[in-house]
This record gives sequence, C-alpha cells and structure tokens, in this order.
Amino acid sequence: MKACNSCGKCCIKYSNGGLSASDQDLELWETLRPEIFRYVRNGNIWMDPLTGEQIELCPWLRREPEQIQFSCAIYFDRPEDCRVYPATVSDMIKDECEMLEPHDLSDLPRATRTLKANFTDY
Repeated sequence: MKACNSCGKCCIKYSNGGLSASDQDLELWETLRPEIFRYVRNGNIWMDPLTGEQIELCPWLRREPEQIQFSCAIYFDRPEDCRVYPATVSDMIKDECEMLEPHDLSDLPRATRTLKANFTDY
C-alpha cells in the first residue's frame, strides 16, 4: 500500500452530503473556527452559508496549482470522517483509492493489516 498521493478522489466523492462531523468537531468549529462553522446547518456540513443548500464540493478542498494533487485548507481541523479515512480496504476499492497497489487487491487480509497498522488512528 502506497502513501496517500493527495489525488482528492475521496474528498470529491464524499463532498456532496457524504460526510458528517462529530459533536466535538461542531463544538470546536463553533467556538474556535467560526469560518468553518458557517458551513454547518442543522448538524449537516458543507452547506452554503447564504442559501442553506448542500454544496457539491467541499469548500476547503484546494487544487494545487499546476498539479493533479489536492490539499485541505482545514486539514488539522477537518471533520472526523475525513480524519479516519480510509477505514476499510473495501471502501478504498469502491472509491478507487490510489493508495492501493495490485498486490493489495490479491491479498485483502494483508492489505487490511497494512491499513490498520499504518494508516488509521484507531
């Protein structure tokens, strides 16, 4: 399994209503990061502050100039869903995660062990 290359596939896929934030995230944003909290409506994240409608793409996703890589403008304060991704190899396969290598696909138990040992916080 390769290190994340910041391809942005997961951010793009889950931007449009596919993410949630923990109560701790919401409290932190409301208290210390109001510029993030303004994109929260009724516990839902990445809502347009003016219309209240779901935003199609995470407002914090930034494409690096002249590159195919992306970055997160709120990386250290990103939602819990983002902090724990990738959680499972099956999610990575479904999302076409570029961290996966051919040998990961041929030995899923080994890939799962690698993921848990090297890429998850739990």
